Amino acid sequence: MIQRSRLALAVVLGLVAALGLAPYHLWPATLGALICLPVLGLQDRTRKQAALIGWAFGLGYFGHGLSWIVEPFLVDIPRHGWMAPFALVFMAGGLSMFWAAAFWVAAAPRLGGVGRSWILVFTWSLAEFARAYVLTGFPWAAFGQIWVDTSLAQSLPYIGPQGLAIATLASTLPLGAAISGTGAALPRALNTVPALCLLVVAISFSAGPPPATLTGKTVRLVQPNAPQHLKWDPTHIPRFFRRQIEFTAAGPRPDLIVWPETAIPTWLDEAGGVFRTISDAAGGVPVVLGIRRYDGTRIYNSAVYLDGEGAPASVYDKHHLVPFGEYVPFGDLLARVGIQGFATNAGQGFSAGPGPELMSLGPIGTALPLICYEAVFPQDVGAAPSRPDMLLQVTNDAWFGSWSGPYQHLAQARMRAIEQGLPMVRVANTGVSAMIDPYGRTIAEIPLGVDGYIDASLPAPRGSTFYAQSGDLPAFLFLLFGLSVAIVLQRKCAG
Repeated sequence: MIQRSRLALAVVLGLVAALGLAPYHLWPATLGALICLPVLGLQDRTRKQAALIGWAFGLGYFGHGLSWIVEPFLVDIPRHGWMAPFALVFMAGGLSMFWAAAFWVAAAPRLGGVGRSWILVFTWSLAEFARAYVLTGFPWAAFGQIWVDTSLAQSLPYIGPQGLAIATLASTLPLGAAISGTGAALPRALNTVPALCLLVVAISFSAGPPPATLTGKTVRLVQPNAPQHLKWDPTHIPRFFRRQIEFTAAGPRPDLIVWPETAIPTWLDEAGGVFRTISDAAGGVPVVLGIRRYDGTRIYNSAVYLDGEGAPASVYDKHHLVPFGEYVPFGDLLARVGIQGFATNAGQGFSAGPGPELMSLGPIGTALPLICYEAVFPQDVGAAPSRPDMLLQVTNDAWFGSWSGPYQHLAQARMRAIEQGLPMVRVANTGVSAMIDPYGRTIAEIPLGVDGYIDASLPAPRGSTFYAQSGDLPAFLFLLFGLSVAIVLQRKCAG
């Protein structure tokens, strides 16, 4: 009975911890939950009990933070609606297994509550690395994301998202163990040091970044606001297309016009007439838009750059595909029982492109195209063949609903801009479309669920950041070193 109550409390703490994510941005709730967790999850617990506590905390955290995952299943309720609760439970439960493993390992050393809390900092952080990279990775809802609206976000160019997550755990878990009164007085006092260091860093960045330098170029963001259940409806397709054409033709001429992911239903190879219509509306201004294309039996989710004459001058194929969204692992087998990707065409999965590529935008400069959730992966952004002048994300956030998903996606896009020191042009079908400066500030945006356009000034990039050059390797090596030191200390104590 006691164990069940502890598991229930762990779920509640996980639910509370997710309040730090968008759209709430209540980061003190996350810190409070993490501070409470060490006693509940590690003190006098067996490995099995600790793993269950970690899993239950993750179940609450991911169940709340990723609740938007049910939205794609509600687009076609008769076909997919029954899967929605199972998808959320399996997603939350599956991701929680990474955390359960971290707690299981951390419960092994005989160091008492304070020592185990440090072991947990390292094992939990390593589990988050695994979640970001293993099986194509899914770093959504990582702890570093709670800081996107605070001064601590400006540490991202130096330590990256994994480093910020490590700092979050290091400043809360040992502090929680110290507050609980376990261990010797001096070690307990030392366990408050990371929290004080985090406070000092926050204060050092509190003045805010300087104003972004502008390039003098203007980019028009076009947001058609096509609900997903109507986006491919033949009776509504003309309306959404006309809407984008009207926004493209309106007002004074910008230097570049950007439409969202899969902005038109036509295949790239058959879109000559459509491109001429777009080019006429653009009045000679280049346009970037999302479109599907085929190559033999393969189909791709792509972005195309149309020059001033409406000719496709550059094409990028999305390479980091959404499992069960754009392709289905073991698709031939699962198709026999009716399981197919949501965004696929006639049941066919998309094929992956060759990898990150730069796209030349003429006088605007070069961009690293990111289609939809490719902007979630800092390692994808860091894998660009050379440093671009900007990041360019086209996305269809209609899949993510109208509550937490689109705002969490935007928060991660802002983090990529800060990490790389690059502006980001972000255009979403239903929003939020935004111009993001190299410090992660949205200097112009179109709200969620609104159709319209906005002409935004393009910021200039900053100098290359430390994280842009090093990626996650320093944080990973730090974890390996820290865990090694902790193991050595554990053996000495045990001896």
